Amino acid sequence: MSEAKKLQKDANNILKQTSRTFYIPITLLKSPLDQTVGSAYLCMRAVDEIEDHEELESETKQYLLRAISELLKRDTFDEEAFHELVQPYETILPEVSLRLGDWVRLCPDGIAGKVKESTGVMASGMADWAEKEWHIKNENDLDDYTYYVAGLVGVMLSDIWQWYDGTQTDRGLAIGYGRGLQAVNVLRNQDEDKERGVSFVPDGWTRDDLFAYTEKNLTKADEYLKDINTRTIKLFCRIPLALAKRTLKALKEGREKISRNEVETIVEDIKND
Repeated sequence: MSEAKKLQKDANNILKQTSRTFYIPITLLKSPLDQTVGSAYLCMRAVDEIEDHEELESETKQYLLRAISELLKRDTFDEEAFHELVQPYETILPEVSLRLGDWVRLCPDGIAGKVKESTGVMASGMADWAEKEWHIKNENDLDDYTYYVAGLVGVMLSDIWQWYDGTQTDRGLAIGYGRGLQAVNVLRNQDEDKERGVSFVPDGWTRDDLFAYTEKNLTKADEYLKDINTRTIKLFCRIPLALAKRTLKALKEGREKISRNEVETIVEDIKND
């Protein structure tokens, strides 16, 4: 097996381990979109795992994320400098983070610059929020936080669609798409987050306020999809959105999440639509 094929196989395996939401729709994309979106997702997941890590001190997270952001600004990603940076933490960081250089290398040349740019901005923004100890005071703060952790995913996807076949999408709606998916996660993980001493809910907000915020952004996600005509891209975008909407409905009904059977039904219905 060639090195490129082995790397692609590794990427697919790690993608399957790390993403319930995006793994299935990525596998439905045509080549080279599947490889492109997969590697781009793994780049962002690499920095996200550092921000979320339970054993790393906040100062360490800030240091790593800002250093990674600087490395991603360079024309060529310096893998040697990156390995030196993460080497002291290699026993606790997950494989997806330690192999950021591989995911950058896997990304096609024509779009790698945009993927690095969005991932670098994400890392820098996450570092700033780690410094603020994730204290979200109001809706502006929530917008800012969700932009860095998820809205940028929407921006990056829009860049990839344009690179692939010229598909033009509204960047503001793309941010709403990512933000809506993240807001569902905030609702779903509220109790779990509280147990580890963090909250992504603005001061004074009720759960109903958070539901309203989520629905507002999921409406933007619906609008975002209207600009997309390429069938495989539309299929890719519809699946996470449908899963998010069904999860939101389940949460309103008092359930923690949707069942595997519900997920499979949603995916099959969209594929056969």
